[in-house]
Amino acid sequence: MEFDEVINTRYSVRGYLDKEVEKEKLNYVLKAATIAPTGVNFQPFKVYVIDTKKNKEALREVYPAEWFTQAPYVLCVVSLKDKAWVRKYDNKNISDIDATIVMDHIILAATSVGLGTCYIAAFNPQKAREFLKLEDNEEPVLFTPLGYGNAEPRDTPRKEVDEFTVYL
Repeated sequence: MEFDEVINTRYSVRGYLDKEVEKEKLNYVLKAATIAPTGVNFQPFKVYVIDTKKNKEALREVYPAEWFTQAPYVLCVVSLKDKAWVRKYDNKNISDIDATIVMDHIILAATSVGLGTCYIAAFNPQKAREFLKLEDNEEPVLFTPLGYGNAEPRDTPRKEVDEFTVYL
């Protein structure tokens, strides 16, 4: 799939088929995480690959939407705050930015091989921390189901370029 097609066909999938994801496709998606740019290339993240059939109830506590656990996997990108680059001017730790870029690579790679995803930030962070058994320096940033979509895209109007662009 060409890049233009990937970015123009990707949508938030809110329904999945009961169909396994091929190991090659899962590995391709995970490989995309390894090449995501991060501050100073510190790569301060982990990706949790969660089997939904084995963890359905725990995942429902993290995010209760029924479709969230329909796909065979749910992925979670966790930032490692103590391993991230920190901007010296204001001490901004960019671990959450790095983790978001990683998830974006995952989602675009998944789209390119015919898999559906949906960015999930509206999850219960405490339940996520408990389920994933995270350390204090680890923060769950984003989740996504990963599987074959079984839902049509919703109408999501987009701003025109001139509505958000500022030229100086």
